[in-house]
Amino acid sequence: MKYFFLSEGWTVARVWASDGLWQITAWRRQPDIQRMNICLVEQNELLWLYRVEEAILTVEVKPTTPVTASQNIGQVVLKRLMSAEQVIERLGIAQTKCQLQNIQLVVQ
Repeated sequence: MKYFFLSEGWTVARVWASDGLWQITAWRRQPDIQRMNICLVEQNELLWLYRVEEAILTVEVKPTTPVTASQNIGQVVLKRLMSAEQVIERLGIAQTKCQLQNIQLVVQ
């Protein structure tokens, strides 16, 4: 698995695999991209952790609301996805706060 952090208010657009742009007809399915229930808060901005399948090489992300003339960024291409070890290292150096909705899910 590979991972990336994505700011609240942004969504995944196009996805690339080793053979180019992800084609649903060729793969016969959507790419496996899942938002995890883990986020960081940096400068009052929520950064959600996403998990993607190994075949994915590059992910394009864009804001969920239309870009206005005053905003500079319309889309971003993520070319360096993170390993699990890199995510753990990032979480380890961040000032994190854990909020659990259901403690039973953790202790089982």
